[in-house]
This record gives sequence, structure tokens and C-alpha cells, in this order.
Amino acid sequence: MLAASWQHSSLKFSALLAQRIANPYLMLVAQCSIPVHGSRNALGFAAPYTDAIALKFRINLSWRDGLGYALAAAVLLAGGAHALAKDPIPLPRPRPPGANASPMIPLPPLRPSIPPTVETPELPVPSACQLRLTADIAIVEPLPPIIAANGCGIDDPVRLNAVMSKDNVRIAVTPAATLRCTTAEAIAHWVREDVAPIAATLGAPLGGVANFDSYECRGRNRVVGAMLSEHGKGNAIDIRSLTLANGKSYELTDMHVDRQARERLKASACARFTTVLGPASDGFHENHVHVDLAERRSGYRLCQWAVRDAAEIIPLPRERPAEAPPREP
Repeated sequence: MLAASWQHSSLKFSALLAQRIANPYLMLVAQCSIPVHGSRNALGFAAPYTDAIALKFRINLSWRDGLGYALAAAVLLAGGAHALAKDPIPLPRPRPPGANASPMIPLPPLRPSIPPTVETPELPVPSACQLRLTADIAIVEPLPPIIAANGCGIDDPVRLNAVMSKDNVRIAVTPAATLRCTTAEAIAHWVREDVAPIAATLGAPLGGVANFDSYECRGRNRVVGAMLSEHGKGNAIDIRSLTLANGKSYELTDMHVDRQARERLKASACARFTTVLGPASDGFHENHVHVDLAERRSGYRLCQWAVRDAAEIIPLPRERPAEAPPREP
């Protein structure tokens, strides 16, 4: 308590000293402002009177008074710092270990991980056509329905990769043809039952069929504005050539291929398909044969495939007239 009283007296003395240095009038104001006996100060003036005198002297301060205040503030700061350095505020004692320690609450056991549920997509039910195309007839791959613009699309599409001959020999379709299932079924039976035996007469078993075009959303003969082609329905295929097991290839429209074999191929195609287009049909099928299963009124069928020989294309010279002069030796 004595130290605190001494510190208070020191601060009061410093303030009075600073005010006296700054302006003699400030000393008088400070003395008049210190209450000692009830409501009167050291000079015996009432508190309101001394406050008025202090206000008057503060108003009349000159520029020197500001310097005095600055010196007083410096003295006060120095005194306060000295007091703090002499008697520092004690820090609280460190908390003893274990005092008022909260009890350890065990964590609940980890929740067992639940594996995510994987939903296996349901495979579409095979159509009756797909069930008929067994592995001993053809190698097909079911496809999702194809929906396109301008009426194009296939309800029951498959990808025909190969046809199996009656001898269980794989006959590749290159590239694989995207077709309506019933069309792929008709082509598979035509190749294994008719085309393969006819091709064998050319020197070796049939090994592959060259697919020139299958499903394609377009007009007939790729003419802009024409009616929708059967290709746009997956109902047609264009075949260009046959490849034998010995590596030789024969185009169906090649005039140098055995004519009898080509005639048999034409007859078998026209018997199985409602449309057959080849050379001399419309000018768009001179190098391949088009077959489809287009539905027409009253079961009308179209078979236009001219089986030609080279002699029919290149005319022979006319015989020399008898009355013509003899040739010069």
C-alpha cells in the first residue's frame, strides 16, 4: 500500500511540475482544481468558481502551452514506465498438471464400411430372331435400338460378324455389317446355303464376303431429296466380292468370272430377296450387287442384274464382204 501511495504522489508531483514548467498560470489552475476540504479547493474557492477560472486560462493558452503539454506528457510516460519496471505485474502461476482435468471420454467404435451397391444393368431380352441366329449359323452381336432423323433407324439391330458354313467354317463379313436382325438372318442363310457352295466351284471354299455398305441413313443412291433407302432401315446390304480360302477374290460383277457361277448367284439372290440390283439396273450398281427385303404392295419383287460377258461389251468387227478387193500382201 505504501508503494502505491508513493507512486500516486510521484505521478501527481510530475504533473504539477510539468504544468509549472509549461505556464505559471497552469500551476494556479492545477492547485485550484485539487479538492481537499469537501467542495472547496486549497485556496478556499468553490469548485464552480475554480472551474470557470481554469476554463478561462485554458482558452487563453498560447503556442507555448502546447509545448508545455508535450513536456508534461513525456514526464508522465517516463514516470509510468519507471513504476512498471520497478513493480511489474506478476503473471499467474502455471496450472499444475492434472488439476481439474476432464475425464477422457472414449470415442465410439468406427462404423463398419458398407460397400457401395453396384447395380448390374439388365440385359435386353433377345428377340425371337436373335434366338434363331445360333452360333452354328452366324456370329452376331446384339445392338441397342438405333433411332435417327428422317425416319432412319433399326428396332432390332445386330452386328453380323461372320456366317458359319454347313461344314462349320467361319466366313467373315468384312467389315461387320449393321443390319436389322431379320435381314441379317436372311443373308446368313443365303451365304451358308447358296453362296458358299457356288463359290467352292471357283477353286476353294468360301472364306469371306466383302461388305460394301450396310446400315446408312441416306436417300436412295445417295441422291439428295430422294426417298429413304433401305440402307437407312438396316434392311439392305451391298456385296462387292467374295474371297476364297486360297486368298483369291472374285467380284460379283467381274465379266471374267465364270458366267455359270454368276448366273447361279443371281438366281439364288432373286429367290431370297425382294430387291436385287446389279449391272444395268440404274447406273449406280455397276461394280457391286445390292440386295434387300423391301416390302411392296402385292408382293412385287425387283430383280435387275445383267450377267455379262466380255464378248457382249466389246463388239467384234463385221465380216469382210465378199465383193471387197483382196488384201494386199
